[in-house]
Amino acid sequence: MSDINNNIKEKQYKKWTTLLSVIIPLAVALLFKVKINGYDFSFLPPIYAAINGITAILLILAVISIKNKKIELHKNLINTSIVLSVLFLLLYIAYHITSDSTKFGGEGATAYVYYFILITHIVLSIVVIPFVLITYSRAKLGKFAMHKKIAKYTFPLWLYVAITGVIVYLMISPYYEI
Repeated sequence: MSDINNNIKEKQYKKWTTLLSVIIPLAVALLFKVKINGYDFSFLPPIYAAINGITAILLILAVISIKNKKIELHKNLINTSIVLSVLFLLLYIAYHITSDSTKFGGEGATAYVYYFILITHIVLSIVVIPFVLITYSRAKLGKFAMHKKIAKYTFPLWLYVAITGVIVYLMISPYYEI
C-alpha cells in the first residue's frame, strides 16, 4: 500500500513539476506585455532584492545544517527559501506589470558585466525551477539518495540566482526613476 501511495505521489509531483516549470516562465514572459496603470510599486525592487539576499543566506545555512545532520533545521530553511522565492516572484511580477522596465545606464566594461550577470541570472532562474521542484519532491518522497544527487546541482544554481538577483539590483538601482 505504501509503495502504491508513493508511486501516486511521485506521479503527482512529476506532473506539478512539469506544469510549474513551463507555466511560471511563460506567465512571467507574458506578464511583461501587461501594464496596469494607477499603482505605484516603485518601492518593490529593494524589497525583492533583499528577499534574494535572505534566500542566499538561508540556502547556505541549509547546506551547513544538513552537513551537521540537523535535518529539521535543514527542512525549515529550505521551506522558508521556497516561500521567499515565491514571494519574490509575486513582488517581481507586481512591479513589472505596473512599472516600465528600467534601462541600465552604465557603459563600457560595466555594461558587459551587467548584461552577462543579468542574462545568466534570467536563464538560470528558469533552469532552476525544475531543479528545485525535483529536489524538493525527492526529499518529500523519502528518496534521499536521489535527493542528494540532484541537490548538489540545485544548490549552486539556486544560490547563483539568488546572489545575482542582488547584484543586478545593486547595479541597476542608480538608474531607477525616483
